[in-house]
Amino acid sequence: MFMRTSDALVLLLLSGAAAACSGETASDAELPSGSEDSRIACALGNETEFTEQCDAERVQNGDRRELVMRHPDGGFRRFEIVSDGRGLVAADGAEEAVVTPLADGRIQLTVGEDRYRIPATIKPGAGGG
Repeated sequence: MFMRTSDALVLLLLSGAAAACSGETASDAELPSGSEDSRIACALGNETEFTEQCDAERVQNGDRRELVMRHPDGGFRRFEIVSDGRGLVAADGAEEAVVTPLADGRIQLTVGEDRYRIPATIKPGAGGG
């Protein structure tokens, strides 16, 4: 079952095990640029298997905090990190981001045919059950 990004999510985005254990929120999490910690599993386009081929980067764009998913071919997708209970929203483009909670402490973020698996903590009571 899919959960839209409008559901209440508090994400611990790509901050590694230390942040996952410390209870930091998305606004507090640190993502080292260009490190192994920024590598995430993704399946792009019509790929069926997830491989750790994408890099994730947290950036500040004016007053907006963003998460940029970089593809090995140079392409990328941008998401705005929001604190209004939605967690992530697509920063540009016409395609809506869909978040699916996974059992292993991650979420699957899907936009178009691209899928990313990132560490996350779902706020208790999010998604209505």
